[in-house]
Amino acid sequence: MNLSALILTKDEEEVIEDCLKQLKFVDEIIVLDQNSKDKTLQIAQKYTQKIYTTSNTEFGKNRNQLSSLAKGKWLLYLDADERIQDAQVEQIKKAIRNNDYSAYFFPRKNFILGKWLKHGGWWPDYVPRLFKKDQLIKWTGEVHESPQIHGNFGYINSPIDHLTARSMTKMFLKTTKWAKVEAKLYYKAGHPKVNVLRVIKVLLLEFTNRYLVKFGFLDGVIGLIESIFQSLHKSIILVYLWELQNKTLVTKKTIKK
Repeated sequence: MNLSALILTKDEEEVIEDCLKQLKFVDEIIVLDQNSKDKTLQIAQKYTQKIYTTSNTEFGKNRNQLSSLAKGKWLLYLDADERIQDAQVEQIKKAIRNNDYSAYFFPRKNFILGKWLKHGGWWPDYVPRLFKKDQLIKWTGEVHESPQIHGNFGYINSPIDHLTARSMTKMFLKTTKWAKVEAKLYYKAGHPKVNVLRVIKVLLLEFTNRYLVKFGFLDGVIGLIESIFQSLHKSIILVYLWELQNKTLVTKKTIKK
C-alpha cells in the first residue's frame, strides 16, 4: 500500500463529505473521530470503513495515533476543512515517485468568512502534510502541533484551500475553546503574572502587526475583522490565564450557603 490519507474529525458534518470525496487517488482513508455529536461518522462511513474514535483532545497524540493505524508507505494528513486540487494530486504522486524528501510542506490559502486572505500573515502559511511513514518520528504539541522527522522537508508548489472560520459564531466558539487550552499551557509553563498593561499591550501589538505591518488592510473589511479577531484571541488567552493565576473560578464548594 502506497498512500494513506489521515483525517482527524470533531463535529465536521458541514465539510467532511467534500473532504473525503476528493481522496479517490489514495489507497486508504483513515478517520479518527473525537466523539462527534453530529452526522460526521454517518457521512464518513460512505467513504471508508476505517473509522476510529478517541477521547484524546491533544492534536499531537491524535496525529501519532493516525500514523500508527496507517498501512501506507506515505501519509497524507488533511483537516476536514482542507481541499486539494488536481494539480496538487499530480505533485503528490510525483513526490512519492521521486522519493527525494522525507516529508513535504504545502502552502495553504486560508478562506475566512468566504474570502481568501492574502495578507495579515495568512499567506502562504506553509503546513506539513505529506510524510514518508518510516521517516516520521512523532508529532508533539497539544494545540500547535509539529512533526519530528528523519531527513529533510521538501515543498509542494500548489496550495491547499483551507475553508476555515466560516462564520463569526464558529470563530468565537473556536476561540473560547482553544484560548482556554493555550492559557492552561502558559500556566503550566510558569508564564509571568498577567496585568492590565500586559493585556492591552498584547491586544494592540497583535492588531498593529496583523493590520499594518503585515498589510491586513489590503484584504478590505474581512482583513480588518480578522485583525481585530486575532488581537482579541491573544488577549482572551491572557484573561483566561489571569483567571488561573488568581484562582477566581467559582465552584459550588466555594459558595457559602
